[in-house]
Amino acid sequence: MKAEIITIGDEILIGQIIDTNSAWIAEQFNLNGIEIFQITSVHDDVDHIAEAMQKAEENVDLVLLTGGLGPTKDDITKIALCRYFNTRLVFHEPTFNLIRERFRNRNIDLNKLNRDQALMPEACQVLHNKVGTAPGMWFEKNDTIFISLPGVPFEMMYLVEHEILPRLQKNEKTKAIFHKTIQTQGLPESMLAERIENWESSLPDNIKLAYLPNPMSVRLRLSAIGVSLDELRQQIALEIERLKQLIPEHIFGYDNETLAEVTGRLLLEKEQKLSVAESCTGGYISHLLTLIAGSSAFYKGGITAYSNELKENLLNVSPAILKEHGAVSEPVVRQMAEGVRKALGTGYSVATSGIAGPGGGTDEKPIGTVWIAVSGPQKTIAEKYIFGDNRERNIIRSSQTALQMLRRMLLEDNK
Repeated sequence: MKAEIITIGDEILIGQIIDTNSAWIAEQFNLNGIEIFQITSVHDDVDHIAEAMQKAEENVDLVLLTGGLGPTKDDITKIALCRYFNTRLVFHEPTFNLIRERFRNRNIDLNKLNRDQALMPEACQVLHNKVGTAPGMWFEKNDTIFISLPGVPFEMMYLVEHEILPRLQKNEKTKAIFHKTIQTQGLPESMLAERIENWESSLPDNIKLAYLPNPMSVRLRLSAIGVSLDELRQQIALEIERLKQLIPEHIFGYDNETLAEVTGRLLLEKEQKLSVAESCTGGYISHLLTLIAGSSAFYKGGITAYSNELKENLLNVSPAILKEHGAVSEPVVRQMAEGVRKALGTGYSVATSGIAGPGGGTDEKPIGTVWIAVSGPQKTIAEKYIFGDNRERNIIRSSQTALQMLRRMLLEDNK
């Protein structure tokens, strides 16, 4: 079954509110085998609403509208629905009784506007709203289902969960849909696509691949459509095993896992703790680690040594090496990592030193140049990266890359 979501309201189009309803509906529908074909936002205008409904009817099996069902004059969705389905508003006694009961329980007097909310299109099946005053409406036309819901999020969610999904699950057009996200780090989107091109081309017809890049990682989302959810899970698992043969060092987790969580688990498994020495990342690595509940079990602390003075005094970096090579250099970042590991008494440490930008770059060390070191019980490694000219992205990428280098060292030490 394919669906389109139509959100109604000027407040969305002028940016006064953010449309969170569509994201929630899309997630719930996908979990229940309903594929979202399109999401559309329209003005509080009868003609605009009707035009959107007509276009949606040509493409999908289900059209879900949210918004415009309140008691005020700008709530015109029911008028648009009556015109589209060539019907009229009639007083619906059961809906009025529910509204009256809600107002009685809250000790509020009813007025005409509240009573008018019980006027419903005669052609619809009313979906009772037990948490609000605006009921949902179910229409069917030319093998397409139309459902209109209030825009208030908790009312919309109640109707989806208790009225709509139970009905749709009985529909023969509903199929199983399964999504699995693979988290990767260390390869830009274009290079990753090149590495896995043959694997992507050989995916079965019922599986789609989406690239979802951000400064933290490149996520690969596999979406499978079929009859049996268990069979889809097995099918996706086989494809992931094939992918792992191509980029084993770049896959760090799945779905919503973070690189900080993954490295934290590896540290716990080894019964080791981590310390951090940060210069260009300014504490961002520590931030990512301490977002995790219980991170004190594997993270001991960090030193943000932004100045050379702190690098010398707190991390025992040699003044001579700083003068000869500069703060953004391999020998300095190595000494930073080893210095914080010794100072805080941890088994592992990471260190960063770089030029985040937008100023400070030279021909020899352009903006985005970052040295990262990881130190463990057996060795210290350091690598140079050039990330780009955006300060915020440089900080994020440096932090993620440091954690990825740590993850690889932890895995190697387990062998």
